[in-house]
Amino acid sequence: MSSSSPRCARNERAGCEAFPIVIDRAVPWYLYIALKQLLPSGRRFPFFTFVSVCGVTLGVALLIIVLSVMNGFGREIRTKIVETQGDVLVQSGRIENEPEALMTLLEAFPEVAAVAPFTQGPIMLQYQSQPRFPVIYGIDLKRELEVVPLAKFLRSGDLDDLDDDSILVSSELASGLRLGVGVEVEVYSPLLVERLKNDEILLPRAVRVVGIFETGWNQIDGNTVIGSLRLMQDLYGLGNGVHGVKLRLKEGVDVDTAVQAINDRLDWGFRALSWIDSNRDFLFVLQLEKNILFFLLLFVVLVSAFAITSSLLITVVRKTREIGLFGALGGRRWQVAACFCLQGLVIGVAGTVLGFGLASVALAFRNDIIHAFAKVTQSEAALLRFYQFADLPSYSNPKDMIIIACASVVISTVAGMIPAWRAARLKPAEALRTE
Repeated sequence: MSSSSPRCARNERAGCEAFPIVIDRAVPWYLYIALKQLLPSGRRFPFFTFVSVCGVTLGVALLIIVLSVMNGFGREIRTKIVETQGDVLVQSGRIENEPEALMTLLEAFPEVAAVAPFTQGPIMLQYQSQPRFPVIYGIDLKRELEVVPLAKFLRSGDLDDLDDDSILVSSELASGLRLGVGVEVEVYSPLLVERLKNDEILLPRAVRVVGIFETGWNQIDGNTVIGSLRLMQDLYGLGNGVHGVKLRLKEGVDVDTAVQAINDRLDWGFRALSWIDSNRDFLFVLQLEKNILFFLLLFVVLVSAFAITSSLLITVVRKTREIGLFGALGGRRWQVAACFCLQGLVIGVAGTVLGFGLASVALAFRNDIIHAFAKVTQSEAALLRFYQFADLPSYSNPKDMIIIACASVVISTVAGMIPAWRAARLKPAEALRTE
């Protein structure tokens, strides 16, 4: 046998029953043997090939589906953070009593598109003797709308009705207190405690609910109130002061570069934080969850790899004499090993391609599947209430897809190396004597 391609067209005495057809010179004989063992002609589709490919397919599909959904959630959350907080926050850790001067300075930066002052802090909100302790944000409505798309989140009411004696209430808070537009509630300021120390009584402030908003992010929708800047300043005794300024950057501006440029020119004590820095811990946990899921689900592919290894080892035992014949006809050890190593590669490639196809179909119908599951289990309301989505978000990160494809193919190929090593060690004479 030559190292390029064995032929068995006419010489039966050469022991060429293993090669029933002529092999094209362009195809290496070990690749031909690998393909023939996976897909023998004139037989049903081999069970070993079917199980091995299905194992890789399911593992790859599961990885893609889970990571795509996690990426979708992460993308949605990042979008909500930017839409509700702005691109950059400028704060000093103290009350800024001259916000106009600070905003004029920030508006001069070429990267900044709009600025808006804000105040924030906890209050006690009471309606029909039911207390809640939400966070209230004081805003300058005109400037706020240039930074945050507040109108996009409004579910009922009118933003034009917001004044110094009215508030906007988040959807979950309104649902808990059974609030509607036009209802009057009482707001208790934290200054009440300070006044009591001086034997003074501070009466609650009566305000009207003029709107109910919902961002789709439970952290905000669960316990948030929005009022005018003057209302918040009165409740906290801030005078004309604010706690900070929100910035919206121009389209295409890199947020980290802009933050660095702003910090280089700000006075001492002020600090600009990007939305990434402001939510670094939360985003870290989100990324950590994704990485842990990837690590755990990768074991599904590893289990499939062990199944491939086991099946190929059985094949090596069953075809010991045939392997000995390859060596006797001139096949080199690495060529004999390639017969089995290439089988793992082919299984990995086929399973990866089918896994991508299966994942694409599952992701395309993900919302139908979720809605059907929720309907059967009667959990649709719970999904909307606690997870804040009507449709399951999905985003396929090209980097993740490349890693999954490479990992599955490499693992499947490595799974074929152990049987390949075992086959390559067989000595032709001993293998031919095997019963």
